[in-house]
Amino acid sequence: MLDCRAHFSTSLGADPDRLHFAAHSHHPWPDVTRAAQLAAWDHAATELSGKWQEVLGPVWQAAQRHVAGHLGLPDPATLVFAPNTQEFVVRLLSCLPLDRRARVLTTDGEFHSFARQVGRLEEDGLLEVTRIPAEPGRDCLARLAAAARQGFDLIWVSEVFFTSGQALVGLDTLAAAAGEAVLVVDGYHAFMARPVDLSAVADRAFYLGGGYKYAMAGEGACFLHCPPGWLPRPRSTGWYAGGAERPIAYAADGYRFMGSTFDPSGLYRLNAVMGWLAGLGVDAAAIHAQALALQSRFIAGLAARKDGRGLDPARLVVPVEDPARGNFLAFDLDEAEAWQARLAAAKIVTDRRGRRLRFGFGLYHTAEEVDRLLDRLAAL
Repeated sequence: MLDCRAHFSTSLGADPDRLHFAAHSHHPWPDVTRAAQLAAWDHAATELSGKWQEVLGPVWQAAQRHVAGHLGLPDPATLVFAPNTQEFVVRLLSCLPLDRRARVLTTDGEFHSFARQVGRLEEDGLLEVTRIPAEPGRDCLARLAAAARQGFDLIWVSEVFFTSGQALVGLDTLAAAAGEAVLVVDGYHAFMARPVDLSAVADRAFYLGGGYKYAMAGEGACFLHCPPGWLPRPRSTGWYAGGAERPIAYAADGYRFMGSTFDPSGLYRLNAVMGWLAGLGVDAAAIHAQALALQSRFIAGLAARKDGRGLDPARLVVPVEDPARGNFLAFDLDEAEAWQARLAAAKIVTDRRGRRLRFGFGLYHTAEEVDRLLDRLAAL
């Protein structure tokens, strides 16, 4: 098992008694990101407006190469960055037909940035939305593919569902069933948490994610892979996408989904993390293996208690025996809110989505932290 705790000394040292098990919600930043943040500031101070030649050149291109390498994309130029995925949601939706209600196929387990926006447009009768139940997760992809054959304008689905941790395996099946629909895969809880290989669908599916979770780079470093030829002229567009000449022109690569002026420090941090991981020889597969081992240790420790108290592994939404899962465990509990409060009082950081109490695992953990967690839970 990897021991990377020394590389998170600032975050972990800020409160040594805190047990942070919410990597899927806010991942601690490794120490290399602090130097990267300062480098972004120093570059802005020395170059002023000239910094954009560096940001939109070497910094941008390095980030493209890093992300493309981890996703198995053949061409890094299909990637574009933005401060948050909401920008990409709006730009993608702006491409839908205007002469009728666009038909959207999705699940009832999508993250708020998409679910809220689509729900609002649905309220005004601008979209016709079909939602497939995300659970049970094991057959969600098959049900989604069957529905897709009815014909839609847009299909949107998460690779790992944020409320359960269930992972969808076999996205090429959905791509084959999608017909002429625009296919978008939300990979935020999959990128750098599980091995992702988009090579089979790189020319068919949009894919978005970011640095906030398991990429460990924090805010402001979201990305969208744009398959060649699909949606060439989004109506919601920023001036970086091609200037202001008439007729409005667009780049042919991922830059066609570009926005406007942004804080570039997230890209500096992303590049620093990617370089640090490469130096350690750590990829998404290694991160995932670490998380799975820690999850198994945690659940085995809970199961060893036979007094009927505490968290019950039987309440897991996705059991540890299921390999199609992300790097967090979700317990479905009537008393989830009370559990989260009790844990917080014991300096155990988790997070909750409704009745789902989530425990996340990452590179900053070892077996020692899991054992401390189990001991502290026993004391409760």
